[in-house]
Amino acid sequence: MRTIEMIHPIEQCFNHAPCALAIGFFDGIHTGHQKVIETMIRIADDKGLKKAVMTFDPHPSVVLNPEKQRTDYLTPMQEKKRILEAMGIDYLFIVPFTSSLAQMEERDFISNYFTKNHVKEVVAGFDFTYGKFGKGNMLKLEADKEGFNVTTVERHALADEKVSTTLIRKDLMEGNIESANTQLGRPYKITGLVVQGEKRGRTIGFPTANVEPNEHFVLPRLGVYAVTLKIEQTGKFYKGVCNVGVKPTFHDPEKQQVSIEVNIFDFKESIYGERVEVEWYEFLRAEKKFDGIDSLIAQINADKQQAIEILDDIHLD
Repeated sequence: MRTIEMIHPIEQCFNHAPCALAIGFFDGIHTGHQKVIETMIRIADDKGLKKAVMTFDPHPSVVLNPEKQRTDYLTPMQEKKRILEAMGIDYLFIVPFTSSLAQMEERDFISNYFTKNHVKEVVAGFDFTYGKFGKGNMLKLEADKEGFNVTTVERHALADEKVSTTLIRKDLMEGNIESANTQLGRPYKITGLVVQGEKRGRTIGFPTANVEPNEHFVLPRLGVYAVTLKIEQTGKFYKGVCNVGVKPTFHDPEKQQVSIEVNIFDFKESIYGERVEVEWYEFLRAEKKFDGIDSLIAQINADKQQAIEILDDIHLD
């Protein structure tokens, strides 16, 4: 997959191959986004066009609504690239979202980003907007199109509720992992590096991998989870229990930074410096402060047994 940054104002043609284009922010690339992208792929295959996705960086809220700006993501850019490449996308167009782009009139957006770049098919969700004040919508795009066809993908719902990035974020922050995963169409994933921690876990018989996310991921609710961990260098998966929190038994929760620590089952190797992927399956319990080490150890053993049962039908490839 070729990645092309399209900086406004556009003074050149970035793409010379006729293409079908799916456009949107696509944070999470959830089942609704997948429907848009898969629709574009079918059209491209039918018409012999290159398959392209156009997205924006950062989230428009950073420019348009700084007080409520979104700076953490379900799929930060590198994770987004990985998923799109696996879907067989030929071109990823990244448009830096700036104040000047936000002021662009609808027709100028169409001319510069679609017509000038040999876009022959545009596919987007029913609620996609573009141009100054977001005045452009799918009906207007159909009316103003210049040399390309427009396909609108209708609302995608599960259990009569629209699948959305906002709802998935809410589910994660409330610990509703199964609901989030259903909407994503896959387990939620955070990638990062294993870094040095306090090594408290090993002193009580539960060594942990301290995972430092390498991008700005949305963190699930503080608590304990059943997870899997993949070591990217070896490609091997392992099952485990993950604690997201501040370890209140040992620290003042008001002064401690949130950490992600995974106790990997039946694993004794050193993996400091390794890049890993943590996939989240189920929330076990909230983080809490224990009266002493013995009660903490008893709870960790109970967490481990519960996670083993939950992950029993997860087949590690």
